[in-house]
This record gives sequence, structure tokens and C-alpha cells, in this order.
Amino acid sequence: MIVVVAPQAPPHARPDPRDDALNAALDTFMAVRPRLFGIAYRMLGSASEAEDIVQEAWVRWQRYDRDTVENPAAFLATTTTRLALNSVTSARARRESYIGPWMPEPVDTSADPALGAERGEALEFAILMLMERLTPMERAAYVLRQAFDYPYETIASILEQTQANVRQLVSRARKHLAEQRRDRVDADEQRRLLAAFLAAAQAGEMAALEDLFAADVVSTTDGNGVKNAARRLVVGRERVAKFIAAFAHHFWTGTDQEWVEANGEPAILVRRGDEPLVLVSVTAGEDGVEQIRWMMAPAKLERIARTD
Repeated sequence: MIVVVAPQAPPHARPDPRDDALNAALDTFMAVRPRLFGIAYRMLGSASEAEDIVQEAWVRWQRYDRDTVENPAAFLATTTTRLALNSVTSARARRESYIGPWMPEPVDTSADPALGAERGEALEFAILMLMERLTPMERAAYVLRQAFDYPYETIASILEQTQANVRQLVSRARKHLAEQRRDRVDADEQRRLLAAFLAAAQAGEMAALEDLFAADVVSTTDGNGVKNAARRLVVGRERVAKFIAAFAHHFWTGTDQEWVEANGEPAILVRRGDEPLVLVSVTAGEDGVEQIRWMMAPAKLERIARTD
């Protein structure tokens, strides 16, 4: 959250034109802030790191000679994208010391389904995880084109590339993602499968769980070392069912479940009292549930678990 505290003028003092300029700069910035956050979040897969990028963009906007900027929205998008590009490499390096699997930080999209974009592309968990395999430049070009519908000419200016290079970047990114992405069920079916999964998981019913799963289902837990968080992927229908059934009593007893919208998809937030324990989401295809995601890292649950 960006907070600007205006200085208090002494009685009878003349208005300072610098205050008006700062207020105008803030109005301009806040008008495009959702888009800036959306760009940075898709680039980094981290809401907290995206907030840092947006804050730095605001600081630079304050200090810049704004009278020379013909298109403030384009200037701020360029600044944000380049800051995010600079952060991608260091962010990936930090993940090398992460304990267990890393997953993107979930964001609540109930108020903004597209999270500041023209459309909600490059926002689903499964796509964000696949995008980790792209180069930073491929990822930036893909995000700007697919989610925000920027013209190739504008993307070329932002990335300091030729239009031909940008088209190649977008094309390669689409190809890489298409090779890994499967056809998905619609939102209603995904919600139905998640509800059925929750019921079977709470009861510890292995047969019911196996009936819901694709043969090569994968269970991924992001806990960064938190107690009871699996540190390795669990793969395969029978192994995943056994894994979930094994902790059914311990995990679900005395907890409350709340349906939320995370990254444009239905998810279940599990709490024990006021403490968030896990965010559960799935990806499903024609053969059933293909991915189960357990977000248990406390720092990544903080945003989506807020009740205010």
C-alpha cells in the first residue's frame, strides 16, 4: 500500500504548487497501479516482491521530470517491467535455498478477476508454474502480449528489442507453454472436483480419492520448512491417495474450510481458529485431478487469509 502524507501548511500560508504536483502524480500513478502490480506479479510469481517493485516505480515516478513524459501509463509500465526483469534472476537465485518445492504466492482475484490486465491470462497457478521455465525476456514478452494486449511495437520499446525479436519471444513462449499445458475442465467442473476431493480427503477414503485422480496426478506442497509440509512431490494415483489419507485425521480435525478465489480459480482456505493452515487448489483435466497444490508457507498465506 502506497501512502503519501501531505505536509501541513502553517496558517495563512500560500499553497505550495509542489503539493499539487505531487497529488497529480499520485492520482496518475494510482490510476494504473493495478496494471503495474499485475505485470510485476506475473513476472515474479510473488505478491510481496511485486509490491516492492510497484513501490520502487512510485519512488522513481516522484523523482522523475514528469513534464517530459508524454504517456505516463506507458512510462510506468516500462519502468515496472524493467524493474521486474532486473529482479527475476535474483529471485530465482533465492529459490535455490528454498526448503521443498516452490510455488507462486496466491492472490485473491475476487475483486479483480484479471488482476489489472486486459484479460486474466498468465494468472492461473498451473501457467505461472510453467512460466518459470521461460527465459526472463520470454516471460516479459508473453505477459505483456497475452495478458495486457500491448502491441508488438510497444513491447519492443519496453524491452528494448526489435519487433521481430519480440514476435519470436512471444512465439517461443507460447510454444513452450503449449507443449506442457493440457486441456482443462471449466470452472464449474473444477469446483465440483475440488469439493469432492475435500470430502474424500477429510474422510480419508482412498478409493474415492483414487477415483478422482488422473493416473499421473501430482501433489505439491509449498511450506518452506514449516512443520508437516511435504518436502518432495508425490506422484501417482495410489501414492497420492495414500499420502492424503495418512494425514486425514490430524490435518482436518478442528479446522474450518472457506471457499475463496485464488488466481481466478476456486480454492479452499483451511484455518484452525484464526490461524491459516493451508490453501488447497487443484488443476483438473478430462482424466480427473492432475495437480493438487498445498500452500502452507505462512508468508504466502498472509495476503489471501486477510479478513479485513
